[in-house]
Amino acid sequence: MKIKNICCIGAGYVGGPTMAVIASKCPDINITLVDTNPERINLWNGSLDSLPIFEPGLSEIIKEVRGKNLFFSTEIDKSIINSEIIFIAVNTPTLTKGPGAGFGANLDYIKECAKRIAKVSKSNKIVIEKSTVPIKTAETIKEIFDSQNKDYHFEILSNPEFLAEGTAINDLLYPDRVIIGGSESKEGKTAVNILKDIYLNWVKEDKILTTNVWSSELSKLASNAMLAQRVSSINSLSALCEKTGANILEVSKAIGMDNRIGDKFLKPSVGFGGSCFQKDILNLVYLCKFYQLDEVAEYWHQVVKINDYQKNRFLKKITDNLKKPYVDTQITFYGWSFKKNTNDSRESPAIFIAYELLKLGFKIKVYDPKSSEKIIKNDIKDLANKEKYSINNLNIQFINDPYQAVLKSECVAVLTEWDEFIKYDWKKIKNCLIGKQIVIDGRYIIKDIDHINKLEF
Repeated sequence: MKIKNICCIGAGYVGGPTMAVIASKCPDINITLVDTNPERINLWNGSLDSLPIFEPGLSEIIKEVRGKNLFFSTEIDKSIINSEIIFIAVNTPTLTKGPGAGFGANLDYIKECAKRIAKVSKSNKIVIEKSTVPIKTAETIKEIFDSQNKDYHFEILSNPEFLAEGTAINDLLYPDRVIIGGSESKEGKTAVNILKDIYLNWVKEDKILTTNVWSSELSKLASNAMLAQRVSSINSLSALCEKTGANILEVSKAIGMDNRIGDKFLKPSVGFGGSCFQKDILNLVYLCKFYQLDEVAEYWHQVVKINDYQKNRFLKKITDNLKKPYVDTQITFYGWSFKKNTNDSRESPAIFIAYELLKLGFKIKVYDPKSSEKIIKNDIKDLANKEKYSINNLNIQFINDPYQAVLKSECVAVLTEWDEFIKYDWKKIKNCLIGKQIVIDGRYIIKDIDHINKLEF
């Protein structure tokens, strides 16, 4: 079966880069990225400097393929009808109410996509889970297809993304592995091979792993849980280092030199963020509890608890070193996104810490190379609404210049590991501060220099 048209539902951090790379490597396939949000689609079709997602290398690929074989549209039904393959790349947030609230994944967007595909399709389809989903989601999708469309066959594959924001394009071009999960039926094996042939345009065959659907779905959750576990492990040791006089960077280096362990994800920090780690771990906890594996559930839940502990430790570091009362005390944040080289601030530690400081009466100025006033205020409002807390005076503002951002502040807190922060004139920054002139590095990126009052975290 020769694939001519692909549709991807969801023009976000997964769908956008993934479809751009496929379009670049498969010029004979027309790809349409669709979304219900017309503003987002307009941004994809607009200036390359104003794409809805900042990702190094993305704009260059979009420039190459947009309007040739990559298209952005809100005409979802039309794209579904015209495509042989449909990727589902919509959000699967943590449930906020009902059974599994606070842990399980909300599959409403997935289900809506499945219902829409079943309703409008006029031919057989290969439907691919690209979103991060809990195990057995394919079964739920199949039930929807079976109940709503008896005329056509829908083959469901799992093809989880393994993208790290900030390196997504490189991860797509040179993946460690591509996992394709399908059924053992004749139709399932055919669908797996069709998708495999697409990836073979640029991925070596030994990098493509074919599995059953359930193994593929669980692989993503398991990978993120293992990575987050390493972050929480090193952060828990940073607390012990602080109490004993050991240097966490030296300890981390020593651990990383063990070739059985390696040095990746052993960088101490204020804590992990992003849309995946916490959500996926909590989903894993929920699955373990569902299958009455309580000890296993508690083991993985501890990874999230340590992450929360680390954020609270950083918050305490700020409040312990500034004099009460905190009302109108100004502090500057360097960094808002959850990691460097992305504009994504979902679950960023900066949001929680800013929120708690605002409740205490602090004034906050934020500088981040890729954030904005709108983003930071919406993030705070969303958290306040989630916590059902009213912040009457939102004393937080975005400043476009890092040196202007520190004027009249008593403290600078580094929340994101942007490379440019390393190159700053920190003597000048300290001299712009007032009071105790405190610099707290939550990412361990500032070099040890005598003239900086750097409180190691």
